[in-house]
Amino acid sequence: MFPVSAASIGLVELDALMAEGAQLVEVLPEDEYAEAHLPGAVNIPLKQLTAHAAGRLDREHPVVVYCWDSL
Repeated sequence: MFPVSAASIGLVELDALMAEGAQLVEVLPEDEYAEAHLPGAVNIPLKQLTAHAAGRLDREHPVVVYCWDSL
């Protein structure tokens, strides 16, 4: 099991994590995800992010969560 931590990362770090089997989750609303999303990302909108929804993720691999913000 991987340790739980939160940090901002860049594209180089994301690529390295993905190469090691990390799961990329975009928490954007469904319409924004459909318009454009990162390759390999799965969509679990933030308002729907429950323990049940997260249950589809593999607990043996790290999870990277992405959300775009225009601010």
